[in-house]
Amino acid sequence: MAESKKTHVPDEQPVEDVGGKVTTEGIREEMGEAGATVKQGVINSFQIITQVETGLVNLARNTVTDAVNATGTVAGGAVTVARDVLKGTFAAAQEAGTGLLDSTRSIAKGIIYGVGDVGGDVVTVAGQTARTVVKGAAEVGADVAVVAKRTIDGLLEATKEIGGNVEEVAKVAVGGAIDAAGTIGESAVKAVRNILVGVVEGVKDVAGAALPKPRTGTSTGHETQDAVTTRGTLPERDSTT
Repeated sequence: MAESKKTHVPDEQPVEDVGGKVTTEGIREEMGEAGATVKQGVINSFQIITQVETGLVNLARNTVTDAVNATGTVAGGAVTVARDVLKGTFAAAQEAGTGLLDSTRSIAKGIIYGVGDVGGDVVTVAGQTARTVVKGAAEVGADVAVVAKRTIDGLLEATKEIGGNVEEVAKVAVGGAIDAAGTIGESAVKAVRNILVGVVEGVKDVAGAALPKPRTGTSTGHETQDAVTTRGTLPERDSTT
């Protein structure tokens, strides 16, 4: 049988350790009432954050889907509605504070889901979304690079989940973000390019011209594939939002 060891917690109070693993009971005893209160508060806060993020995704998704269905025009309608959704997000940020722009990842995911629901061009909408977000962030005085990263994270995550062409979306979104940053200034371009290198690190064939690290030995015969044609099963839409 493994010999019991003593493991020290930050306050230097020993907690019984069995087989090299700290026991849950020991941690609970040592953290006391204050620690238990903080623990439960953190858990509750994360649950609330998750609920808010899910609500924002559904809000954007349902707005895009309903608006495009109402117009009856998928091609141009999806791009226009997506742009309007983002404008609404930035208008809210002007009133509630730029901290609200932490939600751009969730909004971007909802937009892609919505476009997928109506059979729209996910790639085109992703590029438009990236451009709009960068310009909007600059207008409200937010960190353009950080907002761009969160948005593209959401675009890629949602595209992957619906079975879309992640490589093409990454190329178009990154290019769109950098192009938009170019209308702001050289420092914005540099910041956006630097932060997006990590975002697309695992995506093959991302446009080398748009990134500071040129890719060598990459085939230029990349076949563009419409994200819509490769769409898999979409996450179920929540119509209660």
